[in-house]
Amino acid sequence: MIIFYTKIFIICLLLSVFFTYIVKFLAKKFNILDRPINTRKIHKKSTPLLGGTAIFLTFFLVLFFVKDKILIGELDPWHWLGFFIGSIFLIIGGFLDDKYNIKPKCQIIFPILAIISLIIGGVEIEKITNPLGGYLFLDNTLMNIFTFSNIMIFSWLMTLMYTTKLLDGIDGLVTGTIMIGAIIIFLFTMTTKYYQPDIGLSSFILAASCFGFLIFNWHPAKIFLGEGGSLFLGFALGVLAIISGGKIAITLLVMGIPLLDLAWTVVRRLAKRQNPFSHSDDKHIHYRLLNITKNQKKTVLIYYSLALFFGLSGLFLQSIGKMFALGLIFLIMIMILIFLSLYENKQHNN
Repeated sequence: MIIFYTKIFIICLLLSVFFTYIVKFLAKKFNILDRPINTRKIHKKSTPLLGGTAIFLTFFLVLFFVKDKILIGELDPWHWLGFFIGSIFLIIGGFLDDKYNIKPKCQIIFPILAIISLIIGGVEIEKITNPLGGYLFLDNTLMNIFTFSNIMIFSWLMTLMYTTKLLDGIDGLVTGTIMIGAIIIFLFTMTTKYYQPDIGLSSFILAASCFGFLIFNWHPAKIFLGEGGSLFLGFALGVLAIISGGKIAITLLVMGIPLLDLAWTVVRRLAKRQNPFSHSDDKHIHYRLLNITKNQKKTVLIYYSLALFFGLSGLFLQSIGKMFALGLIFLIMIMILIFLSLYENKQHNN
């Protein structure tokens, strides 16, 4: 098994590097660049976009070649096809936004189409874990669009996609965080109790694909994920959490701080009567931490450390323990916001 996964890692790494070179070349050729034309941009020179396409191509190409190993579980080809088509919608929408900077109200069409594709493919949530013990089974009435499963899938994936979209402001932040999330799901699904080798392999492929791209996306980044890439990574991790049997709690532990930052952003912007899902601003926690550390790598490593710590803790906690861990993340978030506010007030007064 170790030899097999080593081969998969090397293949994903080489393909991801290869596709990243190709996408980088094409982005420059067709002038699809992120230019530092306003004060919100923290990079100093024009940088190619569309990088998430390299991860997308690597992930699904390798999945295709190991399809005999990912079809041994409860998932059938239609589930994976819905996942694939949904991802294509995100990549296409991302390309259009990176090239033509389309309006936020038009951007949302592509995440919605991605989720619809997944649901049409037959992906659903049959049950959720009861923190007090056992499971809560959902009533997914046939031919009913507004089932509990569909509503939960829509809410979950939209939340994760917009979390990674707004988080994508510092080199390597989204790519590395999703890589950690995929590794945690891989470890979880390879344990004896929750053994799901098909989902474990898929998660490993996603993590390895991200690692290859991270070589170029690490500060100073040579290429950015772009709109499609940031949405695709949130979508991919969210789908893996669903099809692994509802490992949403594990993903919440990994993405806890970014998710709470999204919630805070929505509240903050609605209070100002702004679009809560427009492009990121300098009030996000990662930007505010960057103002303190003055170092993108240090800021990113803080996020990585929190994601890794809480993600690994989820491997050893029962449902009630995970609830306490989520509560701890919430308290940490409050402490971070208080610290940042005090620090910024002190700097302003000085």
